[in-house]
Amino acid sequence: MDKLIITVAPTGSVPTKAQNPYLPVTPQEIADTAYRCWQIGASIVHVHARDDQGHPTLDPAVFARIYELISGRCDIIVQISTGGRAGMDPEARAAAVRRLHPEMASLTTGSMNFPDRVYENPFSTIEYLARAMKEAGTRPEMEIFEAGMIANAQLLVEQGLATEPLHFNFVLGSHGSLPATPKNLLYLSELIPSDATWTASGLGRWQLPVTALALVMGGHVRVGLEDNLYYRRGELASNEQLVERMVRLADELGRPVATPDEARAILHLTPPQHTSDD
Repeated sequence: MDKLIITVAPTGSVPTKAQNPYLPVTPQEIADTAYRCWQIGASIVHVHARDDQGHPTLDPAVFARIYELISGRCDIIVQISTGGRAGMDPEARAAAVRRLHPEMASLTTGSMNFPDRVYENPFSTIEYLARAMKEAGTRPEMEIFEAGMIANAQLLVEQGLATEPLHFNFVLGSHGSLPATPKNLLYLSELIPSDATWTASGLGRWQLPVTALALVMGGHVRVGLEDNLYYRRGELASNEQLVERMVRLADELGRPVATPDEARAILHLTPPQHTSDD
């Protein structure tokens, strides 16, 4: 069993400071959180950007500032979000990847329902984002909300737009897609190629049970305020607390936590050769 890769998703596009004052929204706050979580044991930081009013943005200059601030302090893997809540235009969603050439970026390989909207990812958008990542030397993390999205990710390989072994993130517990059950997590993990790696994300109250299951099943985990604002019922969490809990669980279960360089080896990453000035 591989060492455990812990991804922290500190911000997202939906949560607000009014909901949780520990939420980082400025580039400096996001970078400081990434650094502290790296010190605790996170190997990857999944980055969303916010504008000066705290609203989601796809502005590559904001992503570049976050990237610069994080990379200047530690070797955590920076994973850029290409999610569509900040805007659905594929060129805008790919802009930060094209500018920064990050080691990783998220790629949702299908459409699904969010509680408040339809998250549209037609094949033309999926292919555009995959091509941008391939040209940038960026490894995609395939974001999987439904089982059919796995087949779509494999189709990208057939089209020459992605290379194996693939890496997946199973997102469970969102209203409108797969419920967060042990059966569903097992089902998804058995659908992917045998050489693929996978992470699990549970939304809201499902974060702890889903990540605990992934830990013992040999998968990797994602935690953070993007997906869950609470440590336990009625108690707001910080990103650092959520990472600390995963490190403790991994220690109790005898599964060592991966360093960023160990995570790079597990995920077949090429260390970054570019800066925000590229």
